[in-house]
Amino acid sequence: MVPNSSKPTVIIIGRPNVGKSTLFNRLVGKRLALVDDQPGVTRDRRFGDAEIAGLEFQVVDTAGWEDEDPASLPGRMRMQTEVSLEGADAAMFVFDARVGLTPLDEEIARWLRGQAVPVVLVANKAEGKQGDAGIYESFSLGFGEPAGISAEHGEGIGDLFERLWPIIGEKAEGAAETLELSEEDEEALLAGPLKLAIVGRPNAGKSTLINRMLGEDRLLTGPEAGITRDSIAVDWEWRDPRSGEEREIRLIDTAGMRKKAQVVDKLERLSVADARRAVDFAEVVVLLLDATRGLESQDLKIASMVLEEGRALMIAINKWDVAEGASALFNGIREALNEGLAQVRGVPLFAVSAKTGKGIDQMMGAAFDLREAWSRRVPTAALNRWFDDALEANPPPAPKGKRIKLRYITQASIRPPRFVVFGTRLDMLPKSYERYLVNGIRDKLGFDAVPVRVVLKSPKNPFQKE
Repeated sequence: MVPNSSKPTVIIIGRPNVGKSTLFNRLVGKRLALVDDQPGVTRDRRFGDAEIAGLEFQVVDTAGWEDEDPASLPGRMRMQTEVSLEGADAAMFVFDARVGLTPLDEEIARWLRGQAVPVVLVANKAEGKQGDAGIYESFSLGFGEPAGISAEHGEGIGDLFERLWPIIGEKAEGAAETLELSEEDEEALLAGPLKLAIVGRPNAGKSTLINRMLGEDRLLTGPEAGITRDSIAVDWEWRDPRSGEEREIRLIDTAGMRKKAQVVDKLERLSVADARRAVDFAEVVVLLLDATRGLESQDLKIASMVLEEGRALMIAINKWDVAEGASALFNGIREALNEGLAQVRGVPLFAVSAKTGKGIDQMMGAAFDLREAWSRRVPTAALNRWFDDALEANPPPAPKGKRIKLRYITQASIRPPRFVVFGTRLDMLPKSYERYLVNGIRDKLGFDAVPVRVVLKSPKNPFQKE
């Protein structure tokens, strides 16, 4: 049985050591479940609140399914897994794509086919091409196309969303409506401390910048890269020069994020993982660049990761006091950002100096403004007036002569803002038209450079085969 919850419940099932706990940690955004290469680390069910692109549900990590005597410890763990399926809304059946199907995988599949719970097949460790054979082989299990993911690296989670939404989306929407924040609650969120994380490559000056903000040498700094290992939170009161009021901020310094291929030390891997969790905790994230090195591909990867997590992003170019060709550098970085972050154009960009304090007040004022946009809720009437105007200005196409009908739109949640579009034949709506709607929401409704989520919902399940 699962605990009482208005949210839908999804059980993770699979044989030992296929990455169930790693997937659980990925979905809940925290390292709640212990992970190790040794099979059988998880022995009891573990519950957590998960979220993928605004789809909220309760996820349950279970012990690895083992073919053992029910009286033995592995056998009792298996019975726990079987009991956990009672009352669940969906099950994620995880297998190792690199290993391929094993007899135990096939036994689990036979058992699941006899249950009433919908099953989403998940091919973990599917990064690269080494898992292709296992993915093709898994079609024989009878659960359709698997979602190919890498729980460790966070790849393919969008595919998992597409498999889960038709099964649990409606219940999740109902739970979100019952848990919707009141205006007073939303105002309280904006009145609370701004949770601001500073991220970037090693030696970009993150700790030095925070020391400048605080006016004291609170964090250890130096020319050596990688001095900061743990995410460090510091409470700070900043005087807003626009109003003169003191505003509360929780500053989060993080370890530098190098290219994955360069991270070979286990401690550094843990530090980078800790930095990613700091992003999950933050409301606004500042990506700090080094003016002497410009914008690199790793910076774009970090920025994309922040946006994928749904956080409000701004970018600061540090060491501006020693920058050469400052105007050309700024314009070049702006142009590269617009091209490299096409999903969110116009990300706020600032020139700062941790050494002199230049630009910090302007950056902080913009951070509060960005949080306000990230937390904005548009009244349904105003939202649908914009929607009607957008459809009239650019009606949806009619592929193969079949008319796509967009009926109305509602805002399901904030932080980040998520919208649900209702209509028919939405599975035929081109991605370009989805981008048109997202850009319109951002440009016309005051969301600027905030990551916006749009979910399409038809009365009939668009993923169900005729």
